[in-house]
Formats: sequence, C-alpha cells, structure tokens
Amino acid sequence: MPRHPMHLSADAEAALRTALKQLRTELEVPPAFPAHVLEAADAAVAAPHLPDEDATYLPFFTIDPPSSKDLDQAMYLERRPGGGFRVHYAIADVAAFVTPGGALDAEAHERVETLYFPDGKVALHPPVISEGAGSLLPDRTVPALLWQHDLDAAGEVTHSHVRRALVRSRAKLNYAGVQQDIDAGTAEESVTLLREIGKLREAVEIARGGVSVTLPDQEVTLDAGSFRLTYVASLPVEGWNEQISLMTGMAAARMMLDSGTGILRTQKPAKNNVVDRVRQIARTLGIDWLHHVSYADLVRSLNPDNQKHMAFLSEATAMLLKAEYTPFRDHHIPEHTIHAAIAAPYTHCTAPLRRLIDRYTGELCVASCADQAPPDWVLTALYGLPCDMTRGKGSRADRRSVDLAEAAMLKNRVGEVFGATVINTDKEFNKPHEGQVHLADPAVIGKVTSDRDLVLGESVRVTLERADPAHSEEDKVLFTLP
Repeated sequence: MPRHPMHLSADAEAALRTALKQLRTELEVPPAFPAHVLEAADAAVAAPHLPDEDATYLPFFTIDPPSSKDLDQAMYLERRPGGGFRVHYAIADVAAFVTPGGALDAEAHERVETLYFPDGKVALHPPVISEGAGSLLPDRTVPALLWQHDLDAAGEVTHSHVRRALVRSRAKLNYAGVQQDIDAGTAEESVTLLREIGKLREAVEIARGGVSVTLPDQEVTLDAGSFRLTYVASLPVEGWNEQISLMTGMAAARMMLDSGTGILRTQKPAKNNVVDRVRQIARTLGIDWLHHVSYADLVRSLNPDNQKHMAFLSEATAMLLKAEYTPFRDHHIPEHTIHAAIAAPYTHCTAPLRRLIDRYTGELCVASCADQAPPDWVLTALYGLPCDMTRGKGSRADRRSVDLAEAAMLKNRVGEVFGATVINTDKEFNKPHEGQVHLADPAVIGKVTSDRDLVLGESVRVTLERADPAHSEEDKVLFTLP
C-alpha cells in the first residue's frame, strides 16, 4: 500500500502533544523511574551476574528499526556440514541484572511491558539496562540466553538447546537495508541465509496449518519535529525474521511441556458459528472460499492491497478469540496447549527487555536444558503472571496514539468528503449501521455511522463529522455515510 506522509500544522501538532500528555495520564503511565529503581539499576550494571561461557567468537548481528536501542535478539546463521542449518539466536539476559524481589523486579511487575508513543517510549527497565548493559548493541560484550537450533535441509527443527553465555554483536542492521542487500546479492552469507531459512520456515508453517496475517500498519512518527501518519507495509525480511522468533517460541513451549512446568501462549480454535460468520463475510465480499480450503490457505492467497481482501482480513482477524497465558507445573499439563494461529504450542520468550513474561520463560528453558528444577522465584510468580500481563497497556497505547494523530491531522478538515472503503461492520453486535472505513489518502482508519446497513468492501464517499483529539476514547474521528 502506498505511503502518504502527513505533516501536521502547528496547531495540530500542539493538539497532539497536549493529547499525548493526557493519554499518559489516562493510562496511568509512570512518567519516570523512581530514584531508588535507578540506583538499583546502576548497581546491577556495575555488578551483573555473568555466565562462565564465552561465545563472543560468534559474529552475531541484529535487525531492528534504525532508531532502536533496546535490542533483545541477535542471530548468526550457518550451514551445517552434511546439510541443513544451524541458527545461533541470542536473547538479552535480563535476569543478569534484575534480582528477584528487588526494586527492579517490583518496578517491572508494575510496568509489565514497554509502551511506545509517537513522541517517545516508556521503558520496562531503566535505560542503563534496556538501552545499555543489557541490550545487544554492536561491539559490546553482554550476557545472553544463547539458543542453538539445528534444522534439516527442509527447515524442520531437529534439536534445540539454550544456555547462558557472553555474546558480542558485530553489526546493527535495519530491515530496509537488509532487504536491499539480500535482493542485490551483496549481503554476507549469514544474512543471506535468513531468506533461505525464513522461506523454509514459512513452508513449514503452511504444512502444519499455521497462518500469519499481515495488514499494513498505521504508524505515527516524529520526523524533524513534525508528526506524520503513514501506512507501513511489511518487508519480506520482517517475516523471515519473525519466523526465527516463532521457531524459538515453539521450541521453548516444547521444552516446558517436556519438563512439566511452564507458561504457554494459547489460543483456542474459533467456534463453528464464528467460522460460519467469517465464511459469510467472504461471500459478501465476493471472495471464493471453497469448503475444502482452510482459513490459513485462504489468508495466504489474499492481497491486503486489494480493498475487499483487506476488508475480509480486518473483519476476520477481529473475530478471532484472543490468546491467553496458560501456566502449569508439576506435570499437570493443561487440556489445551495449542496456539491456533500458530498451529503449535508456543510461548513468548524473545523480548525480555520489553516484556515481563519473557524473563520467566527464558529461565524455565535454561533450567529444562540443564536438567535442573526451575528457580523458586520463577515458580512463585508462575500463576500470577497471566494477571500481570493483562495489566499491560501496549496495544491500547498503540491504538490510541494513532487515534490522536488522526484527530489532530484532520481537525481542520471537518465537513470535507473523502473516498473510503468499508472494512469493518458491527453487524455481529446488532449495529449494522456502524463500522470502520479505510481511507487511502490521508492514511486513516476511522469509525463511520450511516443511515443504512454498511456493506463490507463497498467503496463509499464519507463526510468527516468530527476530528477532536480531546473527545472520548472510542470516536475521536467520526465519519458519516448518508
């Protein structure tokens, strides 16, 4: 989908800045780390718990947005003698700095996850750790949980193991640069292997019935002092990189199940009535969904650049049941262990600098591979972690930041008419006159109300009724359809 940068006028920028401050207040976002937490972080950085093994000989690299400093993952990929591949995957070892029950631990449980706003982020851990001693930045020796995955020639994992080690990244790469180098044939072999392994893992995902839905994101950025809102389509390299993370999450889940103690990210399959509704949506949009074709296969055949396809994907993904965290211990394996969209057991374990639970899952996997019992501090927290994670505010911060940007950018255009596509309706909530529309230019997805039933995928002309950053959470931007 083409990107349409939108720079804010001075008054719109002022409105957004004010509204962002108010949003932080509404979400009860802590403005700064308390002094005693910062002191604890400085002390932890001065005396971290370092592993004995030195794996700094492995030439790791990271792939992240150019401005990122909290780097959770680094990788080194190589071919195995005789065929297949070996993936070395380093994950930041936050437990090297955070003492269980200490000030840093308590603060992390309060924050749960890093929050991202257009004008800055609110970190899970103090920057001296998350952007310093604990981050896998280049040319620094840091403690990590070092995963090793052995794959056969078809991309199937034959063995996984994780242990603690010191690592050293050699390069901080970004997605656009990696994609360009791989396409041009100028990337070094380890980077080029990301495409080969990533594509094989995508094929493995298809074979097991997994599905990845990639809709263009609305992204709010601050560029040269001005906010802008754009549609951002994913690059292929982002999908390949995600496959390495997914592979690690599935390996971690399997380790937990084998050891009898862990916490999974589970998602139950949609109920029959939901599937019937999704099939009805496909028919309404003129999408030919044959009965022998699975939902996963259908999704892979669709193109989000096609407005009818985007309408279907938006509506269908909104109807899927939410995933949840499922803890267990002492070999009391839960009845349901599968994440339906991934089509395998899975857990979060690759972003401990930005997400609380990953520090615990990493610890469980290290203990499992060492054939040791998990630490008491992990077991004590295990059944409380799902409640902790439900307090996370990341998705709300993301969505409401975009809402604010849309309202600020459009605040002086009330009354104008825009071309749009209906991508969502509230018919299942007995509100067929309400839904969402997608505007290609400006880059806006907004609420719409109509005097008639909305029709998914319909091209319409909508009038901007309201664009007010100070309005209620749900409908800062409102379109009407006569």
